[in-house]
Amino acid sequence: MQIQPIHTEDDYQNALDRIEEIFDAKPGSIEGDELEILGILVDEYEKKHFPIEAPKPVEAIKFRMDQLGMEQKDLAKILGSKSRASEILSGKRSLSLRQIKILYRKLGIPAEVLIQEPEPAT
Repeated sequence: MQIQPIHTEDDYQNALDRIEEIFDAKPGSIEGDELEILGILVDEYEKKHFPIEAPKPVEAIKFRMDQLGMEQKDLAKILGSKSRASEILSGKRSLSLRQIKILYRKLGIPAEVLIQEPEPAT
């Protein structure tokens, strides 16, 4: 097992190729340990070089509603009023702490996504 840090795109590609070769290694074996370490190194490289931004609160709400087959009227029932749901989905109103808690609890949207500042309405 020769493991080295991933500094370049070539190092990254070599690590991915090796992961593919040993993907079915048994946990606890030499190759299994190598696979685990390479996975950690690749994950850190990807976080640094290919960061994924968290979705904006309204995008996250709409996405989760779509996943659950919900409509705006369903969100209105959760939040307490049609106008409130409309204002939030259009970006005209920010989420209150109470609403963040409700959406986290009822829709399972991570709180760290919901507490972001919304983009101004256009």
